[in-house]
Amino acid sequence: MIAKRIVIGLCLVWCALGSVGAAAVQTVTVGSKNFGESYLLAEIAAQVLEAQGFRVNRKLGLGGTLICYEALKNAEIDLYPEYTGTLSQAVLNLPGNPDRTQINQVLADQGLELLAEYGFNNTYAIVVRDEQAQQLGLRRIGDLHQQNLTAAFSHEFLQREDGWPGLAQRYNLQQPIKGIEHGLAYQAIADGAIDVTDAYSTDGELQRYQLRILQDDLGYFPEYRAATLVQTSASPQLRQALAGLHNMLDESQVQALNGKVALQGQSFQQVAADFIRANASRLGLSEQDTAKIETLSGQSPWVGQLWGHFMRHLQLTGSALFAAIAIGLGISLLVYRRQRLAEIVVYLCGLMQTIPSLALLALMIPLFGIGFLPAIIALFLYSLLPIVRNAITALANTDPTLVRVSAALGLSGWEQLRYLRLPLATPAIFAGIRTAAVISIGTATLAAFIGAGGLGEPIVVGLSLNDTNMILRGAIPAAVLAIVVELVFAALERRVSPPR
Repeated sequence: MIAKRIVIGLCLVWCALGSVGAAAVQTVTVGSKNFGESYLLAEIAAQVLEAQGFRVNRKLGLGGTLICYEALKNAEIDLYPEYTGTLSQAVLNLPGNPDRTQINQVLADQGLELLAEYGFNNTYAIVVRDEQAQQLGLRRIGDLHQQNLTAAFSHEFLQREDGWPGLAQRYNLQQPIKGIEHGLAYQAIADGAIDVTDAYSTDGELQRYQLRILQDDLGYFPEYRAATLVQTSASPQLRQALAGLHNMLDESQVQALNGKVALQGQSFQQVAADFIRANASRLGLSEQDTAKIETLSGQSPWVGQLWGHFMRHLQLTGSALFAAIAIGLGISLLVYRRQRLAEIVVYLCGLMQTIPSLALLALMIPLFGIGFLPAIIALFLYSLLPIVRNAITALANTDPTLVRVSAALGLSGWEQLRYLRLPLATPAIFAGIRTAAVISIGTATLAAFIGAGGLGEPIVVGLSLNDTNMILRGAIPAAVLAIVVELVFAALERRVSPPR
C-alpha cells in the first residue's frame, strides 16, 4: 500500500514537472516586412530563438512599415526587424537624425522598444545602371538635376517623410516620377524601362544588376540602423535570447547574405541557417542548439507548401463568399420592395469597392488584428456589391405584367417571391455570385500582406526576390481556382434555373 502511494506520488511529481517544463516553452510570433532583407533578418531571429528552445510562429511578408508596426502594437506579432531611420522619419516623425536611445524615449509611450542594433546601416540609396552612370558622368544625386531620365520609386518611398518629397526639395529635382513595386524596380531598371530608382544600400540586387549608388552629397538620408523592435513587456528570456545579434553584422556581410538569396537562388531559411551555424559561438549557441535549427533539407517540398497555400486560399475565399451570399441575399430580400432603401444599400456596398484592397486590409488591423479574421471580413465586404446589386435589380424589375397576373390569381407576396420573382431572378443572382467569387479569389492574394497566408504568399515572396517562377506558383493556381469556381457556379445555375 505504501509502495503504491509512493509510485502515485512520484507520478504526480513527474507530471507536475512536465507541466512546468511545457509552460516554460514560450511561443513567439516573428513578423517581417515584404522585402528580402526583412525576410532574412526575421528568419535569422526566428532560428536563433528556435535554437534556444522557443516555439516560433512566422508571419513574414506583412505589407509595409505601418502594417508591421500596428501588428506589433496590437500584440499580433511579438517582434520584427526595423530600422532607426524608418522609425524616426516614417513612423514617429522626429526631427533630425535621432539615435536609438532617443527613439526609445518616444516609443516607450506606445509600449514598444528597439533592442540593441545588429551593427549595420542599410540606408536608402538612389541608383542607376553603372553603364549609364559612366556615359552620363553620374556620381552624385545632384547630377540628376539636369538629366532627362525616367524615374520610378517604390510606393512607400514616394510617401515617406524621408523619401521622394524631401529628396526632390533638397536636390531641386523636378522630373516626373512613377510608382513601382520595390521588387519589380530592379528588373525594370535592368531592362531599361526606367533609369532611376530607390534601393537599400545593402541589397544583393545591386551586384546582380550592376547598379551604381549615387553619392548623397548633401547628406539627406538619415542612418537606418537595423534592430529588433519588440514590446516593452517582452520577457527577459526573449531579450537574452536575441542579445547575441548585437553588432553581429556589418554592411558587407549583409550584402553578401542578401546576395546569396538574390544571386545564388538560396532560400532565406538556408542562408539564415548557414549564418547561424558559422557564428554559433558569437551568438552564444552550443552544438546542441544549432542542431535544432531547421535547414532547407528539413522543410517540406514546395509542392506540399503550395497545397497548403491552396487550401488556405480556399478557406479564405469560401468563408467570405458564403457569408456574402447568405447576408447579401438576405438583405436583398428585405429591401428590394423599398426603392429608396435599396438604393442606399447598393450605394453602401459600392462604397466598399472604392477602398483599395490593401488599404482596407490595413484598416482591419487595429480592429481585428492580422491573419484569418480580418482577411475574411475584408473579402466579405468586397463580395457584397455584385451579389446585392444583381439580386435587388432582378427582384425589383420582375415583369409587371407577370406580377399583376400572379396577384389576380390570388398569390400572396411570399408566393409571388417564391414562384415568380426568385425563379426569374436566378440567372442574375448567379451572375452576381460568380462575379463575387472571382473578385474574392483575386483579392485574397493580397491577404498574405496581413499574415493570412493563401496563394498570395508565394507571390509576395516572389516579388521580393524578383523570382518569376515563385510568383507563378501562386498566380497560376489562383487563376485556375477562379476558372473552376466560375464553371462550378455556371453548372449549378443551369441546374436550378427554370427551363427557358
